[in-house]
Amino acid sequence: MEHNDKALILVAGSGPAGLVAALGFAEAGFGVTLVGPEVNAADGRTTALMNPALKVLDRLSVLAELRTQAAPLKAMRIVDATRRLIRSPTVTFRASEIGEEQFGLNLPNKALIPILARAVSAHGRIHWLKSTVESWNLDADQAHARLADGNEVSASLAVAADGRLSPAREAAGIRASARPYPQSALVLNFGHRSEHGFVSTEFHTETGPFTQVPLPGKRSSLVWVVKPETARELAALDDAALSGLVEEQMQSMLGRVSVEPGRQVYPLSAASPGRFAQNRVALVGEAAHVFPPIGAQGLNLGIRDIEDLIGIASENSNDPGSRRTLAAYDTRRRPDIWARSGAVNLLNMSLLSDMLPAQLARSAGLNALGSFAPLRAFFMREGLRPGSGFRAIAGGLRKEAGR
Repeated sequence: MEHNDKALILVAGSGPAGLVAALGFAEAGFGVTLVGPEVNAADGRTTALMNPALKVLDRLSVLAELRTQAAPLKAMRIVDATRRLIRSPTVTFRASEIGEEQFGLNLPNKALIPILARAVSAHGRIHWLKSTVESWNLDADQAHARLADGNEVSASLAVAADGRLSPAREAAGIRASARPYPQSALVLNFGHRSEHGFVSTEFHTETGPFTQVPLPGKRSSLVWVVKPETARELAALDDAALSGLVEEQMQSMLGRVSVEPGRQVYPLSAASPGRFAQNRVALVGEAAHVFPPIGAQGLNLGIRDIEDLIGIASENSNDPGSRRTLAAYDTRRRPDIWARSGAVNLLNMSLLSDMLPAQLARSAGLNALGSFAPLRAFFMREGLRPGSGFRAIAGGLRKEAGR
């Protein structure tokens, strides 16, 4: 079918999820209007993208340029750095254990976002209006957006990639339950004397995870989850004092540490909508799920939202925003989003909990992962792509049965 026969898609939001959604729909043959301001190229954060998400970026022809500025993630280590009675052994997940060269890549946002933005600007099927949606009018046949610059856009399907407070989600009448956590994340990059060996280490502490992720060279990114007042105090320290604390928290694993300029503090929360699509609007990225930064799930989950939505929309290309299409998308995404956000929120709560049963459960889980290789392989495969752990088990059973 020619793309002219396909209905128009409106993507609201120009963060990474919105840019990927616009490119993905355009590559699938749809005409796309993207509404969102010029992107923030000064974002000092990094994004760890796993192999399945990288395959999507490769199909969108942006991976080759990104790869030169990224560091591969070849191993992931969990260290119990709590001082509690029940402590877990260190568990290391190696990509080579499941026949992979790497789990994914750690990409600086100041490379990822401009590269995606350039690809969007150059794409013939994408019309990027660098404004914001001022109001929505959703009727039975189309989604209508009135923009702050006076423009009006109508489309069969509105893709809400407009963040955790999503105005499009609200306009669609989708309620989201949100809860703030007593935590903030201090985010920064730092240099270190020793090689990281492309290993990411997540130290579990009583206030949340302290996660070091490799960057190219002897550099790493850091997400340090602490109480909000502690995050403010840490962010206010001079470089030498903060470098010393980061090195101490890392147990000098990477030698002498020197923090780089550009610290950011983000309050943490969790949010989950009652549905993932309704009234001509489909939710992707943080409009569909918000949870703490544990286990590199955020944008990876968002890219799976986009992949599933494009697949279902392509089967209904004349009217991708129809009730039937949106019901199919809601059903498809529900198990994956609930499982991921539930697991991350549970692990975060177990770190914050002083209750012995929570500590015992977390310790027992990590013990089992550390000592039983097949279980570890199952979790690594599931972490990359939902269902692949079960498929590997089924394949193994078939192989055994065939002997």
